Amino acid sequence: MRANADAAKSAGLQLSAVSWAAILAGAATATVMSILLLILGTGLGLSVVSPWSAKGISAISLGITAIVWLTLTQLISSGLGGYIAGRLRTRWTHVDKAETYFRDTAHGFLSWAVSTLVTATVLASFVSSITGAGTQAAATVISGASIAGATVAHVGLTRSDADNLQNVYFLDSLFRMPSSASSVNGPRTGGERLNPESSASEQQSEVMHIMLNSLRTGPLPPDDLSHVAQIVAQRTGLTQQEAQQRVTDVYGRMQARFIAAQTTAIQAAEQARKASTYAALWMVVSMLVGAFMASWAAIFGGRQRDL
Repeated sequence: MRANADAAKSAGLQLSAVSWAAILAGAATATVMSILLLILGTGLGLSVVSPWSAKGISAISLGITAIVWLTLTQLISSGLGGYIAGRLRTRWTHVDKAETYFRDTAHGFLSWAVSTLVTATVLASFVSSITGAGTQAAATVISGASIAGATVAHVGLTRSDADNLQNVYFLDSLFRMPSSASSVNGPRTGGERLNPESSASEQQSEVMHIMLNSLRTGPLPPDDLSHVAQIVAQRTGLTQQEAQQRVTDVYGRMQARFIAAQTTAIQAAEQARKASTYAALWMVVSMLVGAFMASWAAIFGGRQRDL
C-alpha cells in the first residue's frame, strides 16, 4: 500500500505544472469569440450611425456603446477561454489547494495572453487606427497641414499649389509694373493698364497669390495693398482710395473666414486626439478586466475538473 502511494505521488510530481494543450485550446476559443464579437459590434455600430445630423446616435453615445461592447467582448471571450483552459488541464494529484489555485490562475492568464497576442496580430490595422488617430491629429496641427487644408478648401487650390504659393508670390512680384502718379491721385481710365500684356485671369491669379501669401501673417503689406488696389481700380473704374478700401474689406473677410477654418481644424484635431486617448485608456481597462475574468474562469473550470 505504501509503495503504491509513493509511486502515485512520484508520478504526480513528475507531471508538468503547465498544460499547454489546455492553454492553447482556451486561447483559440477566446480568439475566435473575440473576432466574432468585434465583427458583430462593428456591424451593429455601422447600422446605428448616419451621416445626417437628425438621424442615428450621437458621437458620445457611440463612444460609450463602443466602450461597453469592448468590455463585454473581453468578459465573454476571456471568460470562455479561461474556463476551457481550466476545465481541460491535467489533473494534478498530491498537490495542495493553494498550489492548484495558483496553477489554475496561471492557466487562465496564459490563455488570455496568448489570445490577446493572436487577436492583436489579426486585427493589427484596426488597433493601430484607433490608437494612432490622436497622434496623427496632433502631428497634423503641428505641421500646419490643417492650415493648408483650410486654404485649399476655400480657394480651390491643390496641396502642392498651397505649398508653392510663396514662391509663386515672389515670381509675380518680379513682373509688377511701376505705378504712375495719376493712378494714385485720381480715378483710372479704361486706357490705363498696369501691364498691357496681362489678361483679366492673370490679374485675378496674381491677386489671389498676393492675398493667400499674407493670410497667415496678418494685414496686407502696403506695397501689396497698393498694387492690388491699382488692379481693382483699373478693372472697376474706382479711385485708388476707394479701391484700397474695397481691397481691405474683402481681405478682412477672407482672413476672418480663414482663421475660422483654421480654428475649426485645430479643434477637430484636438477632439480626435482626446478621443483616441480615451479609447486607448479604456482599451487597457477592458483588457485588464479580460485578464481577471480569464483567471477566475480558469479557477472555476479547474474546480469542476477535480470533482
